[in-house]
Amino acid sequence: MAKSASQYICQSCGTVHNKWAGQCEGCGEWNSLTEETATHTPKGLSGNVKGHKITFVSMDGSETPLPRQSCGMSELDRVLGGGLVPGSAILIGGDPGIGKSTILLQAVAALSAQGVPTTYISGEESVAQIQLRAARLGLSTPHVQLASANSVRDILASIDGPNGPQVVIIDSIQTMFVDSIESAPGTVTQVRASSNELIKLAKRRNICLLLVGHVTKDGQIAGPRVLEHMVDTVLYFEGDRGHQFRILRSVKNRFGATDEIGVFAMTDQGLQQVDNPSALFLSERDQPVSGSVVFAGMEGSRPMLVEIQALVAPSPLATPRRAVVGWDSNRLAMILAVLEARCGIPFADKEVYLNVAGGLRIGEPAADLAVAAALLSALNDVPFAPQSVVFGEIGLSGEVRPVGRTDLRLKEAEKLGFSQAFCALPKGGKIAKTALACTPLTQLQELVAFLRQSVYEQANQRASA
Repeated sequence: MAKSASQYICQSCGTVHNKWAGQCEGCGEWNSLTEETATHTPKGLSGNVKGHKITFVSMDGSETPLPRQSCGMSELDRVLGGGLVPGSAILIGGDPGIGKSTILLQAVAALSAQGVPTTYISGEESVAQIQLRAARLGLSTPHVQLASANSVRDILASIDGPNGPQVVIIDSIQTMFVDSIESAPGTVTQVRASSNELIKLAKRRNICLLLVGHVTKDGQIAGPRVLEHMVDTVLYFEGDRGHQFRILRSVKNRFGATDEIGVFAMTDQGLQQVDNPSALFLSERDQPVSGSVVFAGMEGSRPMLVEIQALVAPSPLATPRRAVVGWDSNRLAMILAVLEARCGIPFADKEVYLNVAGGLRIGEPAADLAVAAALLSALNDVPFAPQSVVFGEIGLSGEVRPVGRTDLRLKEAEKLGFSQAFCALPKGGKIAKTALACTPLTQLQELVAFLRQSVYEQANQRASA
């Protein structure tokens, strides 16, 4: 016979406790335990009831391409790996107001224009609010079925059928609840149970399910971490609300490449696709200034040029400030230590500010050399070489290491009119033919010597003038 018992579940990490505690033992969060009633059966699986045998198949079967449905937005298709896959579950997270509901509403409008039956179910807005937002965005959605509901049982009964929709959007999963569970919507148990029921139906009916997820103050999707393991694709919306740019990044994709990005611009008509993000991120570079360096980076399979800005100023404080926007602060500390220990350039009495223009966040170590060039340029108050791009990884001994996909980075720089590149050549020193003048670097001291030569030449020019 089933037996009910009380247990305490952490709403941050999902750790189960037998009794209440002020701090979770799993993640260390305070006041995050909530009492929930669990129903379990004492007996295990060793009864007389036998399970059904599983059918196994060989691994060397013929590979068939996955059927995909374009969602009418090339940037979104790019992040998804080519389009929507029937029977897949997609989780989209991001800060409030970043554009999650907007892009999904635009996607369902484009899908309905192609004749794809779609359903948009909101647990946060009424149908009238969704219609007003669609009218504000200039979307005509006569074939999109809208609903406002929170009960998973009602949702399953409405979309489960041979004539059901092919694409279902749930906005958001934290507002859904299963009535057989005695806990509030948004708790770990409710999020896990609701998503499990919806995903099972999507797999059985070949429905493409898109779930909107709230995020915590740390930028992680709220609820149990198992939710990200249950779905097939996890997308994150990034970007500063003060900038118009929005980055949709794939952090998990069973049907495509991970870490792929799509670039959008927020306008009065919703999210507009940016086909050439490199040109857009560099559009404000009018004239050379000190501390500004163009970095040739890679975001997924896409090469992208972004501007890295640095400012070095004297500090009256005993501990100078180190402010970083769009990059890893620990990596900046390492670059400053290498410049001081290997090149003899002190930053101990200087305040350092580093910024990646456009609100983009860079995570690859290939930006080390560009950051070092921006710091040296700002320290000497001398603009770096105009019409040049920089990329390369810096080691603790001061060596400059080559990075992957050098050819794609150089091609993107050449396409946008750059004429010079500072980088470490790959092993063997062979790169594709390019019109760029490549300056190979093996040690950080070579970059320092180049900057000192630029300072000397500009001083001579001012003296002659």
